[in-house]
Amino acid sequence: MILVRGSFMKLIKLLFVFSLLVVAIAACSKSGTSEGDAATSASKEQDIKEYNLAIEKEQTKNRFPCDTISLREYVADHYGEGNYLVEFDRTFTYNVPKSAVIYFQDGANYVLAVIAKSKPGERFIESKNVIGFESSFINLDSTKLGTAFFWLTLFECRDGEFIRHWESEVPIHGGFNRMSIKTWKPKNMKYVELNYEDGIISGNRNYNYFLTDGWQKPPHLLETYLALTMKRTIANINNDKYPDYYEYRFTSHFWEDSLHVIRLRDSIPFYWSEKRQLYITNLTSKWIRKY
Repeated sequence: MILVRGSFMKLIKLLFVFSLLVVAIAACSKSGTSEGDAATSASKEQDIKEYNLAIEKEQTKNRFPCDTISLREYVADHYGEGNYLVEFDRTFTYNVPKSAVIYFQDGANYVLAVIAKSKPGERFIESKNVIGFESSFINLDSTKLGTAFFWLTLFECRDGEFIRHWESEVPIHGGFNRMSIKTWKPKNMKYVELNYEDGIISGNRNYNYFLTDGWQKPPHLLETYLALTMKRTIANINNDKYPDYYEYRFTSHFWEDSLHVIRLRDSIPFYWSEKRQLYITNLTSKWIRKY
């Protein structure tokens, strides 16, 4: 009887402790629900951004006009809650995330930046949900994590102030990897390449912004990609100032019931129609592309 009673008392104590834990967890959960998390609460999200900026200011010794810290402050002040300066994918580019910003001189002091804006009425986006390979699947269902709209933006740094010349939307919602400035050799024309991972097609997409009328005018968008059964490359089809491309078609079949064979079938030239403001091909009038 003594052993049974002792065991019974231990059981009562365990149940009591367990009950206290349940009550504590429920209280915390209720408190978290009422206040919201950093992605949905505008005030908390703003506090986090201000705290991170303050820490970065304290740790950065060499500051210069229109530096990345200043740009992040500018975005916070002028773009509102839920909009951020995007970071490069650290998995492929840096061990420590760096802001997607390029500084260069070409007649003026320019700053290229990639800015992500949250879709109004949805959860605020988070950097980890729009960068890299895993985030590329967000295009299938972005409602739970928010919807990101990427914008390539050109600023000029003049007397320590940011002057925005243009912003051009990127037609994708996740998978950002890197940004670089390149030259299209046939026309010796500069263009900005934004590289995105795309797990859905098992490849990459490049959104190429050609400066057909110089840096201060909005660029011309052309998309290229490379995947297992998809390919599109930049070309010069009709020798005007606009870039063109070849779109490749593939065939696939199983060989000897085990090996999946993929072969190039043909390539289709698309060129830009200034009249229609579309990419078209002479093979058929039914095939048109926006970019």
